Amino acid sequence: MLLPPALRCAALLRTWTGAGLRWGHTHSLKIVNEPILAFTKGSPERDALQKALRDLKGKTEAVPCVVGDEEVWTSNVQYQASPFNHGHKVAKFCYADEALLNKAIAASLAARKDWDLKPVADRAQIFLKAADMLSGPRRAEVLAKTMVGQAKTVVQAEIDAAAELIDFFRFNAKFAVELEGVQPISVSPSTNRMVYRGLEGFVAAISPFNFTAIGGNLAGTPALMGNVVLWKPSDTAVLASYAVYRILREAGLPPNIIQFVPADGPTFGDTITSSEHLCGINFTGSVPTFKHLWKQVAQNLDRFRTFPRLAGECGGKNFHFVHRSADVDSVVSGTLRSAFEYGGQKCSACSRLYAPSSLWPEIRGRLLEEHGRITVGDPAEDFGTFFSAVIDAKSFGRIKKWLEHAHSSPNLTVLAGGKCDDSVGYFVEPSIIESKDPRDPIMKEEIFGPVLTVFVYPDDKYKEALQLVDSTTGYGLTGAVFAQDTNVVQEITEMLRNAAGNFYINDKSTGSVVGQQPFGGARVSGTNDKPGGPHYVLRWTSPQVIKETHQPLGDWRYPYMQ
Repeated sequence: MLLPPALRCAALLRTWTGAGLRWGHTHSLKIVNEPILAFTKGSPERDALQKALRDLKGKTEAVPCVVGDEEVWTSNVQYQASPFNHGHKVAKFCYADEALLNKAIAASLAARKDWDLKPVADRAQIFLKAADMLSGPRRAEVLAKTMVGQAKTVVQAEIDAAAELIDFFRFNAKFAVELEGVQPISVSPSTNRMVYRGLEGFVAAISPFNFTAIGGNLAGTPALMGNVVLWKPSDTAVLASYAVYRILREAGLPPNIIQFVPADGPTFGDTITSSEHLCGINFTGSVPTFKHLWKQVAQNLDRFRTFPRLAGECGGKNFHFVHRSADVDSVVSGTLRSAFEYGGQKCSACSRLYAPSSLWPEIRGRLLEEHGRITVGDPAEDFGTFFSAVIDAKSFGRIKKWLEHAHSSPNLTVLAGGKCDDSVGYFVEPSIIESKDPRDPIMKEEIFGPVLTVFVYPDDKYKEALQLVDSTTGYGLTGAVFAQDTNVVQEITEMLRNAAGNFYINDKSTGSVVGQQPFGGARVSGTNDKPGGPHYVLRWTSPQVIKETHQPLGDWRYPYMQ
């Protein structure tokens, strides 16, 4: 009987745990990506999801802070509203105050030593079990909570809260176990081994709203590698994040390894950077917030017991560059998906399109034709919805200002969309804007909404246009080139070598898959640590080399001294 990949991996881990890992021997775990379910009418997964959505309708779930095994409520009560129906409070939660955060730090540190000494294969089994729970009995619950809490459609929730999160847990387990097999050379009469310790202290995980999977990964990967973690979820993703946390605990994660502590951002940042035991920050969010945390760490550097590891992913101003040899169908379909799926609220979403003048009339006509078919609405009631509301009032207000800028600027023409309405939910029309100025602010700054801006360049100026792509914005996360001329593809790839950490050829700028396209960018997009790849787990270890000599050392004098 052929076991499923996760069970086969778990069986191997159990075998290795019992037999012990041999230093210097590389083990290989057979893991494949989680299949993405179709949710067609009448399918069991669709029936289960619709039932889970009905169970959430009109309900408010109480989400406590959790320190160890203790559920704690403070007086600072908050609510998470459904973006497409902000009258529905999907979660009631509270902010951890400074005293509770310090209690969580102390409890974490008390548990750190035993957890760090636990064999990596044993730790990995917990995450493999959590992945199996997400793949099977808990899939519908986490998808439904992601849909109502973060306004994701069925497919966007599925590729995030199911497939990607499962892949993170399984592949990171594989990478962690295989890392143990990466050992130094031994030369007789000595043997050398590398011990992959957790970091000394606690890691702070600060996760965003837009991917349930990112929260599970930011907190989960350091824990997998022997660290203790304080997890601050986004206020607008508390419901789904708490579901992931509960699944990890039910899968066997001991208390005090991950503390679940929603908190006011400044309070959390001030508290963790004031502790001498801070050893790492694992962050996804805005550039200003990450810069502020970095500065706080720098200001407090003399108090820390170790140099904290800072890992951050901060978004992008991602591009699609179209050459005159491009396939127009690919350009249109890829751009519509990249720019407007999940309302442009992916870090990798395309927000600037560079089109050659010779193809622009055809591209423009096709974009506007397909734009008319995009449906925006309630993803829980209408599975035909392409995208829903943006996340909250703050996001809505920011995007609205950009649309007002587009309507008022002489350099900008609104080709489609351009309207918004927050009376029921935070709805923004998918908007396509043409800019005469390639350096207009709308081409430079991250919007994080369903707004695509196009600059049309003369065909014979494509190298100058590439320089604009590379220099207009400070970000460097994702980008795509569309061209059928292979020589041009090679030239563009070289010219844009530093413009994107994830670079796509004849494909959209979104949709990285764990194990296939490890994700991240440099410049102000972040520290490019590539979660989803084998090197990411190493970031959360402090390796120790142990040399053991097996015969007496003998004379202290060297031969030349005789």
